[in-house]
Amino acid sequence: MEKNINLIVEESENNLRLDIFINKREKLISRTRIKNLILKEKLKLNNIIINSPSKKIYTGDKIHLQIPEPKEASLKSYNFKLKIIYEDDDLLVIDKPAGIIMHPGAGNYDKTIVNALMHYNKDALSTIGDELRPGIVHRIDKDTSGLIVVAKNNITHENLSLQFSEHSITRIYQLLIWGKLRPSSGRIDTFITRSSKNRQMMEVSGSKGKRAITNYKTIEIFENDKTPTLSLVECRLETGRTHQIRVHMTHMGNSIMGDGKYKKKYKKLKDIDTSLEKLIYKLDRQFLHAQTLGFIHPKTNKEMLFTSILPHELENILLLLRNTSK
Repeated sequence: MEKNINLIVEESENNLRLDIFINKREKLISRTRIKNLILKEKLKLNNIIINSPSKKIYTGDKIHLQIPEPKEASLKSYNFKLKIIYEDDDLLVIDKPAGIIMHPGAGNYDKTIVNALMHYNKDALSTIGDELRPGIVHRIDKDTSGLIVVAKNNITHENLSLQFSEHSITRIYQLLIWGKLRPSSGRIDTFITRSSKNRQMMEVSGSKGKRAITNYKTIEIFENDKTPTLSLVECRLETGRTHQIRVHMTHMGNSIMGDGKYKKKYKKLKDIDTSLEKLIYKLDRQFLHAQTLGFIHPKTNKEMLFTSILPHELENILLLLRNTSK
């Protein structure tokens, strides 16, 4: 059902950005969705259509926002067994394997998590986002494994989106990096923007892009004469930018094992244990796993916390490293 929102700017809201103003007033609508609606010319400012989310507003301005009825997704079903670790009437928590992307996009329109969700239950997914992304509140990369939450209705979607935008979601990742981090634990606070050299990659910037914050700590260091130095690291995200951990680790000079996009190809190293070398060569994904996901349940208001064990292909590498280190 179509919804219309009418607002008048108060003196205390003078000079705010349009999208920020609406987000402050209408907390259940995510800022991302507000931006998309403005870009699609669904907003009038003093009876004039505006398509700039960053436009400043002033005391007494009248704002009319039209929220159209969500489109039904016309997506193919994909018979892919989802590893569902929690489900209720409002949401699903899924343990995603590496190798499958979250939603349809260029080059892959029908073998994604969204298509698998359509097969599982196409009538129980939120519809307020992009029609190619029903239920999708957040994403993890194709070659990253681990926990994601999926919204089954629009109220849940808006509430979870708000928690993500306020950075109150708990997200902890485990990763194996080349070398040792210096310092061994800390906080990385930078801007991340799209790379000027490769549009499929992101990079750290001094001033452009979106602020990205990663808290990290070294869990274990593998260092001996049979293997290159490697470190098992835990990252706790304050923000969730595209490729954030991968970009931040590369920025520190310690790229993630198996990450072909943000590191040089693995080279054969002298004296490396051959069984470990085989596992590294066979690894067709990055050693990055979304291990812990926590949020407040939109309906019950209870704190929910989920954890996922490392997939066997990653755990096997750690086992071999620990045996080699003895």
